[in-house]
Amino acid sequence: MLNHVVVGSNDIERSKRFYDAVLGTLGAGEAMRNVAASGHTRLFYRHAGSSFVVSEPINGEQATPANGGTIGFKCSSPEHVKQFHDVAVANGGTSVEAPPGPRESSMGTMHLAYVRDPDGNKLCAAFRP
Repeated sequence: MLNHVVVGSNDIERSKRFYDAVLGTLGAGEAMRNVAASGHTRLFYRHAGSSFVVSEPINGEQATPANGGTIGFKCSSPEHVKQFHDVAVANGGTSVEAPPGPRESSMGTMHLAYVRDPDGNKLCAAFRP
């Protein structure tokens, strides 16, 4: 359904270190760096037909996380969810909500982990058995 997702960053090098490690757990390679005509730097992570982009804001203002926004990444197992979480925290992310693990809901059991990246963007690692 999605072609790409873009998040803003106030420190593109810090974001590169974080996302190289975290998205590496999903099989994405190192970011492709692009400097736009406007002069701002963007990092493109491509994997399985989708793109995740980290960008310095085009308007030159501070990047801010979305209020109520979460970006979910599909994992292959409960262990993969935990790995995503642990790598995120080890690379400057912050664990939020409950610890990684199963969550019961009306949609059945899902294994989830929530973290915030160094700029405050909320990420979710998810595995649905």
